[in-house]
Amino acid sequence: MPRALWLLIIGMAVNVTGSSLLWPLNTIYIHDHLGKTLTIAGFILMLNSAASVAGNLVGGILYDKIGGYFSILTGIIITALSLLGLTIWSNWLPYCLFFIISGFGSGIIYPSMYAMAGNVWPEGGRKSFNSIYVAQNAGVAIGSAIGGILASFSFQLIFAVNMFMYVLFFFIAFFMYKNIQVHTRNKQTSVLNENEALAKKNTKLAALIVLCFGYFLCWICYVQWQATISTHTQELNIPLSKYSLLWAVNGGLIVFGQPLITFFTKRFFPELKHQMVIGVIIFIISFIFVGQTTAFAGFLTAMIILTIGEMLVWPAVPTLADQLATKGKEGFYQGVINSTATAGRMVGPLLGGFIVDHFGMASLIPILLFLLTLSIFTSLFFDYQLKQVQKPISNINN
Repeated sequence: MPRALWLLIIGMAVNVTGSSLLWPLNTIYIHDHLGKTLTIAGFILMLNSAASVAGNLVGGILYDKIGGYFSILTGIIITALSLLGLTIWSNWLPYCLFFIISGFGSGIIYPSMYAMAGNVWPEGGRKSFNSIYVAQNAGVAIGSAIGGILASFSFQLIFAVNMFMYVLFFFIAFFMYKNIQVHTRNKQTSVLNENEALAKKNTKLAALIVLCFGYFLCWICYVQWQATISTHTQELNIPLSKYSLLWAVNGGLIVFGQPLITFFTKRFFPELKHQMVIGVIIFIISFIFVGQTTAFAGFLTAMIILTIGEMLVWPAVPTLADQLATKGKEGFYQGVINSTATAGRMVGPLLGGFIVDHFGMASLIPILLFLLTLSIFTSLFFDYQLKQVQKPISNINN
């Protein structure tokens, strides 16, 4: 891998370590420490995610206009300042305000990180995105483990350490990313005339939209682990430290298991959409376990199963977006993908919180299984129209 990609990997790991100190515990903080209902907690998380959606789209556009360097620095500065506010003022209204602003700032960062990863090593194909994904989850493992320990002392301490990590990330980006050179790539758009080029462009955009819909449904389900399932574990008297351990296991499995998964998928699933379908089926199995267990061992088993599915689904989607993107629109396409994930994180806690508050946890699981089943079909058929004009974009042999 090129040196520039390693710098991006290090930056992503630091970034996510900071954010992972807090994000698994947000619902618990709002519900248990600020005394709000799950529905209200879900609504605040929704506002944070809405700000992140806006940040994702702005970040993607900024990448295409001014490049990744300044886009990333802008996002870091906004996020660090909001975390400074959280450290100083963490009661109800200031928490809401600064938490939402932090969502916007962090949202700006991710499209540029992914777009730069794809551009600095275009011949790497899915390997670039797998590397960034592993870095993210290394950060999840470290941040979640530390966050659970810090939470036992003070949530203000979590806010302060989170801010410190973003300051560290700022210096990494400021000194290391300025001279990163991205490569201009010739996309798969050789055409005979402008009408054909426009048809292919529109078909790729349509494929992206269908892909994003299934991705959105997956995230609605996945985010329940951070929202309703987190409070459900508390109601079952599972210690907060053990809940945080679940996310440490998640991140650790991804860091050490992704190379094996990558070898397996390249050998048996050269088409990424088949890899995604298997991953979603594994998601379904995980949620079936959640619906049947009341003990920590059961949740640990479900998390391990979920992680295997996650390793199949999550890296595939930005890789497909990169392949679908037309020249000069890499940042925009990554922004759409990241905003879709964020939208799922936005809707998921509100929907899940409402269902659990009014109908109970037993009613939530069947709904999640239905949504995941729908996403299987979107994964299978997102490129149906694309096949009419070119070879399937998901057939990647890198």
